[in-house]
Amino acid sequence: MPHMNNQPSRKNLRIKHYDYSGAGCYFITICVKDNQEVLSRIDVGANCVRPTLSNYGEIVDKEIQTLSTIYEQINIDHYVIMPNHIHMLILIEASGRTQFAPTVSRVVKQFKGSVTKQIGHSIWQKSFHDHVVRNEEDYLSIWKYIDENPAKWAEDCYYKSNPTID
Repeated sequence: MPHMNNQPSRKNLRIKHYDYSGAGCYFITICVKDNQEVLSRIDVGANCVRPTLSNYGEIVDKEIQTLSTIYEQINIDHYVIMPNHIHMLILIEASGRTQFAPTVSRVVKQFKGSVTKQIGHSIWQKSFHDHVVRNEEDYLSIWKYIDENPAKWAEDCYYKSNPTID
């Protein structure tokens, strides 16, 4: 008898057979559930360079900076905290997989869990988006995208015209 579940099945977004603990650079996007704008505020049209962080955004910022101390092979190379999502360039400086090598999934799980514990409830959408950075051109393009994202907030696919931030 088929399992009766009204929820759509989740598509695995990871590259099949790719070692996400291998040395490399990964572009990660983590979204807030229900597209709630609880992390920061951006004044649309003000040519914003850096979003104004909410209390939740401050916690997120601290946790992003902490990741490199939790995992010595991890470096958060560049990031931005948008109102309802985060973009990060994560560098893994490990070579070869050991039992305790940090994978992208492990790092994101640690990050989400720590933020959730401090806030008292989860604000996160399940899973995350990732892109394996393949070359320097790709890297520079993503770096520029992260830098310019706040100024282009009104054009962003995650933009909502009625923010929920306090």
